[in-house]
Amino acid sequence: MSGTKAFTDTQTSERILLHPNVSAKKSTKNKSKKILLYIVHTVLAFVILFPLFFAIVSSFRPLEEIFKYVSPISWKTFIPTQITLDAYINLFTERGFGKIFFNTLYVAILSVVFSIPINSMAAFAFAKFEFKGKSVLFVIVLITFMIPFEVISIPLYSLVDQLGWIDSYYALIVPGLANGLVIFLYRQFFMDLPNSLMESARIDGASWWTIYWKIIMPLCKPVTVSASLLIFVFQWESFMWPLIATRSDNYKVIQVAMSDFVTEHATFWNEMFAASVLSTIVPVILILTLQRYFVQGIVGTGSKE
Repeated sequence: MSGTKAFTDTQTSERILLHPNVSAKKSTKNKSKKILLYIVHTVLAFVILFPLFFAIVSSFRPLEEIFKYVSPISWKTFIPTQITLDAYINLFTERGFGKIFFNTLYVAILSVVFSIPINSMAAFAFAKFEFKGKSVLFVIVLITFMIPFEVISIPLYSLVDQLGWIDSYYALIVPGLANGLVIFLYRQFFMDLPNSLMESARIDGASWWTIYWKIIMPLCKPVTVSASLLIFVFQWESFMWPLIATRSDNYKVIQVAMSDFVTEHATFWNEMFAASVLSTIVPVILILTLQRYFVQGIVGTGSKE
């Protein structure tokens, strides 16, 4: 084997020496591909990040200067000539943004806390138990996250109204607890866990609750992080349902509050940009901090049947 390998390496070396132009052309081609790839990535990054950069810069400008230097483009377009914190101060002193920020964070956190057990237990049943109508029910679960929310908004509002939950935290939290996508992610992850693990625990006298809570869930850290981020970001960015389900300022969330910056007489762009920056900070910090687990959770839930 070693002689064959040495002979092959010798042949390869001879080819390179006999045909140096081929190797040089191949190397040049690879470098050209890398340069082109870097250029494409740079352009895409600029396209994605420029609106965020413009929003951050504009949030520190006076209202009358936001679009003053847009045309023609100059260094003043990207660097404020007059820096002010008025937009951020007005958010918390005049618009009650502290309460709005708390409402959004409160709703998102409670949604994660209650949604993870509900969806993971449903997924555990779909993955490891056999019962009548299991396939049909799972298809219905899949359909739920494919239907646009606008289709169910009116019947959902009617149901919540009959329960007396309109303009309350219940209306903002409870309808979003059961999530078909999260059930799907957990179910796909559970399908990979060996049944022998649960059978051994059952032989030792463990209940199904003990198996789920003390054996299965500790193994699901990546998918739990992924599911938690999905739920949190979904609630954090929710606009239509909070707009429908709440009426008073006591339960107003960030996305709904941002619509208040547009009035009949003026649009408060500096405050809108400031609110946009603040509403982006929390999800970005969470995703950047937990992105490793998020990727592991998504990759680890491939299609299994």
